[in-house]
Amino acid sequence: MLYAVKENKTYEVSDKAQQSEFLKRGYDIADATGRVIEHAPGKTVPYAQYAALLEENARLRSMLPEESAGEEDSSPPAPEKPGRKK
Repeated sequence: MLYAVKENKTYEVSDKAQQSEFLKRGYDIADATGRVIEHAPGKTVPYAQYAALLEENARLRSMLPEESAGEEDSSPPAPEKPGRKK
């Protein structure tokens, strides 16, 4: 069962048509555990929160080692395969 959630209001959603109607009205769609499945498309982030995140991002990027600061791929290196070393 899915639920439409907004502030302190929760409604059961029975079909896709009802789900899209709640999304248009600003409700998030969540599953029975409360995990949001789909966010309302009209949500925005306050500018003060956005600016704080930009500052935090810049601070964290400055803490990266020099060699990886310019790399595009930030995934960890692949683990070594077990076996003999040469």
